[in-house]
Amino acid sequence: MNLMEPKKIARINELAKKKKTAGLTPEEKVEQAKLREEYIEGYRRSVRHHIEGIKIVDEAGNDITPEKLRQVQREKGLHGRSLDDPNS
Repeated sequence: MNLMEPKKIARINELAKKKKTAGLTPEEKVEQAKLREEYIEGYRRSVRHHIEGIKIVDEAGNDITPEKLRQVQREKGLHGRSLDDPNS
């Protein structure tokens, strides 16, 4: 799962370490907040994408995926689901 460029992650870690030792300038605090928000947004996108790709079946092989998730999958054409077929 690649959420952001390794260079930016290194900068996040560098700022976190500096915050613990010497403290951050106001500009660095703003930079840190922006980088953290970018990282969190990437993480959320990744988790959302992963969840949208899940199909849940019971022991008998019946599709028991929640309807809300099925609707998203229909909109994106995942798991053979189609907006034309509401039963998919």
